[in-house]
Amino acid sequence: MRLILAEDQFLLREGLVKLLEAHGHQVVRAVTDGPALREALAAEDFDVALVDIRLPPTFTDEGLQAALEARRARPGLPVLLLSQYVEQLYATELLADGAGGVGYLLKDRVFDGEQFVTALRTVAGGGTVMDEDVVSGMVGRSDRLASLTARELETLGLVAQGRSNAAIAARMFVTEKAVAKNINSILAKLQLPPSTDDNRRVMAVLAYLGA
Repeated sequence: MRLILAEDQFLLREGLVKLLEAHGHQVVRAVTDGPALREALAAEDFDVALVDIRLPPTFTDEGLQAALEARRARPGLPVLLLSQYVEQLYATELLADGAGGVGYLLKDRVFDGEQFVTALRTVAGGGTVMDEDVVSGMVGRSDRLASLTARELETLGLVAQGRSNAAIAARMFVTEKAVAKNINSILAKLQLPPSTDDNRRVMAVLAYLGA
């Protein structure tokens, strides 16, 4: 993958560059502030942007706003946000266009390099990856979810975290076939028929999160 990285902390930025390169990926631009991120997102050819939410000069939501601006210009542009905090409003804003290709991970809960890179690949492929703490604070309580069983809700929650069917099966101690059956049932109950325009898995996650 080719990545844009936006992180103002030197040690974390350099550590991420080395981690990504060790996994065979290329950081085409590493920037430290909002204006530089905006320029990079508009100018570079890349597969996914890895963005700290709070960047100079304001240290508020510079990274998020740059990402939202870029996704308005290029719908579905893959962006994975990093943060030290659970900011449900930020996650909701990123999800709001329903285009997929988004993620939100907490910095102090990323413990495994391979899992982290897998999350980036999922986002680059148009999927959705959310930290479980972000998910737990965002779950929508709409009527659309009322028909789902507890097992189906658990399955959908793991899908929202960006887990593959194999990873969900291992977590739930069931077979991949059982997971696939659950997901098909979820899609049917949420009235998400096969479509060439929408990623049904992403749309199910958006329904689950109430976005």
